[in-house]
Amino acid sequence: MSYRVTNKKHIMILNVTVAIWATVMFILLPACSKKKELAEAVSKEDSLPDMRTTGVTTFISDSGMIRYKIITAEWLIFSEVDTPFWAFEKGIYLEKFDTLFHIDASIKADTAYYYEPKKLWELRSNVHIRSQRGDKFDTQLMYWDQGKERIYSDQFIRIEQPDKVLTGYGFESNQQMTEYQIFNNTGIFTVEDTTPADTTKN
Repeated sequence: MSYRVTNKKHIMILNVTVAIWATVMFILLPACSKKKELAEAVSKEDSLPDMRTTGVTTFISDSGMIRYKIITAEWLIFSEVDTPFWAFEKGIYLEKFDTLFHIDASIKADTAYYYEPKKLWELRSNVHIRSQRGDKFDTQLMYWDQGKERIYSDQFIRIEQPDKVLTGYGFESNQQMTEYQIFNNTGIFTVEDTTPADTTKN
């Protein structure tokens, strides 16, 4: 008699244990099978800017003197990357001043990057430069190495002087844009004087 009671208790305990495990598995299995959508890890290339400023008009000094004026719709600074840089991806207008605060050159571009450690500007798309003496430079890519005081490009360039237009592929100039040369010249065109003649009779 005691054997049978013990056996029933054992069966009852076993049945309760199975029921509990079945309940637990019923709850957990759907949760385990459901896929969790995780965001991709942020890589070094996806680094966010440390600073973002919009509607900027500012002056920048060099060696204690104001040298540049920058106007841009958006200024991004990336300092936590291998080569820290500034990005002006919504366009830039820049004026460069001499020691007497005269404008040496004005520069416009659709996109610009400034690599701080190298002191190198990279100007891209619809780059337009006007020198102090009035020469106009148009190209799609221009580099300005402030450390070497050199401006250069390997792309097509058009230079408009008061009396002629020069075109070619490849260009190099001093920082003041007063001494320069064009490589692989493609043409020299004389600018016609379109000033209307004086028709006033004495």
